[in-house]
Amino acid sequence: MSRQQAQKVVVAIITAVAALVVIPIILVIAFIVIQGIGAISWEFLTTMPRNGMREGGIMPAILGTVLLTFGTFIACIPLAIGTAIYLAEYAGENRLTRWVRLAIVNLAGIPSIVYGLFGLGAFVLFMKLGTSIIAGSLTLGIMTLPVVISTAEEAILAVPQRFRVVSLSLGATRWQTIRHQVLPHALPGILTGVILGLSRAAGETAPLLFTVAAFYLPDLPASLFDQTMALPYHLYVISTQVPDMPVSIQYGTALVLLLFVLSLTLVAAIVRTRMRRRREW
Repeated sequence: MSRQQAQKVVVAIITAVAALVVIPIILVIAFIVIQGIGAISWEFLTTMPRNGMREGGIMPAILGTVLLTFGTFIACIPLAIGTAIYLAEYAGENRLTRWVRLAIVNLAGIPSIVYGLFGLGAFVLFMKLGTSIIAGSLTLGIMTLPVVISTAEEAILAVPQRFRVVSLSLGATRWQTIRHQVLPHALPGILTGVILGLSRAAGETAPLLFTVAAFYLPDLPASLFDQTMALPYHLYVISTQVPDMPVSIQYGTALVLLLFVLSLTLVAAIVRTRMRRRREW
């Protein structure tokens, strides 16, 4: 077999493998859209559930998901980016740093239900925050930390070293170099990690079950110390706990959750593309 024939075979195999990954995803999304699009309406998106959640809308669950995602952002992103900057720019290559990086990688693989139990013990019971939005946000924030730290550190390390050398040689301090040279060029990669973490947090159910989510609430939350409904847990409830639930409402809820996560990814992709066009390397 010649080199050209071997290359064609390899390309065909890679294309087939990519199709095996992409086609099922497209089919799942198409199935959810077809089954759930009929339930999507202004009333469905903006009204409270009625008749044992078999009628009405899912507005409390949408609002709760938005609040928890925003709370996760506040609880996680500053700490995660600060840790990534320290590991990439300040920490030396020693045993302690290697152990810290290993711990971060291992934390990223812990099942979400373990984080839920940790949030229950640490925030709900020990800190006496109760089952509340703030307890859920802190739990999701801790769960999201490893993903954001790892991706942000890799993005910072990917910035060419010559940027740092030139900046320091012109009299800038290390922090000025990081702020004005490193972070702007690393921002697309950092943003990717942030969106990956927030998308995971927005779709999690187990941590919410222990720390914040309610089966049904007749009123919207009035403060961060109140419980709230959330789309992932609401979808679980109406799919498994409510008898005679219309299938269209189940798939409509799944479609709203899917669109919420995809919208985060789309916004990040647009911002990341624009930033990469301005990049100087």
